[in-house]
Amino acid sequence: MGTTTTAATTGAARLRDLHTPGDPLLLPNVWDAASAAIVEEAGFPAVATASAAIAAMLGHPDHEGAPADEMLDAAARVARAVHVPVSVDAEAGYGLPAEELVERLAGMGAAGFNVEDTDHRGGGMAGAAEQAARISRLREAARSSGHDLVINARVDVFVSGGDASAEDRLTEAVERGRRYMDAGADCVYPILIPSEEALAALVEGVPGPINANCMPGWSTLRRVAELGAARVSLGPVPYLRALDTLKEVAAQVADYGDPYAV
Repeated sequence: MGTTTTAATTGAARLRDLHTPGDPLLLPNVWDAASAAIVEEAGFPAVATASAAIAAMLGHPDHEGAPADEMLDAAARVARAVHVPVSVDAEAGYGLPAEELVERLAGMGAAGFNVEDTDHRGGGMAGAAEQAARISRLREAARSSGHDLVINARVDVFVSGGDASAEDRLTEAVERGRRYMDAGADCVYPILIPSEEALAALVEGVPGPINANCMPGWSTLRRVAELGAARVSLGPVPYLRALDTLKEVAAQVADYGDPYAV
């Protein structure tokens, strides 16, 4: 086992241990080496990439609109820039076989990765059984190759659930979370949970750590922690805030103002 793989395996154990319900792993998601270094310097014990931010940085749309090689190369630069565990947003896996995706992630030194159940090629969502089988193959590929990787299984019913009612979406999210944990996931990420009540139901109904977002309008980081989340992601928000600052600087320069006053 090479040095990079050994470091990734150790990092996976560290990353897994950081998922504590009520005292969650907080992740201001990053998009390049510089942003990753800033988050590490701020004292965070792990960093995670945001696919939407990386795709935008590369000039491509989100949702696997960027070539896999470009996305994974960008994630590799993040992994090289820091000494803390790195979780890579691998979207839906870019159509790569489980063995190849695992090898590429482990080879860059990643400690874990997100994998989502949206079907970017066929449209809609992958069936729950189909996605559970995919997660099982990823877990087996990691196990058989000697790579330990933390699998964060994203559940997209709150963003891709079609015309289902809010109650039905929540029921499906819990069911998918259970299936994905049974298949070998370490954490379940129901993205854009719509309410405190839904988060509480997911924490209660899924036998494993829940990754939540901090959604404006109904939650704060402290409240999400109180409700039992084990991991909190900010997604592309840090990247978008950085762009807002650049817009302000650009406006100041255009008006012959003080760009350092922003």
